[in-house]
Amino acid sequence: MQENPLRYPTVLFDWGDTVMRDYPEITTPMVEWKTIEVIEGIADVLAYLHSSGRRIMLATSASISDEEQIRGALARGGLDQYFSQIYCFKNTHLPKGETFYRHILSDLGIPASDALMVGDGFKNDVQAANAVGIFAVWFNPRSDETRKGESHVTVHSMGELKKFFESLDWSLPNIS
Repeated sequence: MQENPLRYPTVLFDWGDTVMRDYPEITTPMVEWKTIEVIEGIADVLAYLHSSGRRIMLATSASISDEEQIRGALARGGLDQYFSQIYCFKNTHLPKGETFYRHILSDLGIPASDALMVGDGFKNDVQAANAVGIFAVWFNPRSDETRKGESHVTVHSMGELKKFFESLDWSLPNIS
């Protein structure tokens, strides 16, 4: 008996304002902030993706925090257990763009068609990922603007994102 193949078995998440609230005016690593904020609904999305068997990675352009500090901030928010790998400027030495995404695909040894990127920045999280063949979800909680194309969709809440993933999984053929 063969298991159902997952659509997008690897999911990449932007960190700031997608997983945890970012305050760019604070110039210390987030792990040291007095208060941290988790984006509403992200824990449910991550739990769902984890239970579906997907690998979840963080793909961030954050340059103040290193991988250990990012993991520490995620732990403060109760989210660190979901992320198997963290790609950031300090461990890739790459700004978020096409080269950054190519590096991640190469490091993971996967084709772009196996990955999906979720982020709040249309240029760096959607267009740059699309440029290397990665499907992307634009997380836009700030406005009603919706952009949809062959290689990207828009969600305005984490509830919508969870429904998007559920719809992918419901559409899988039942192979036995």
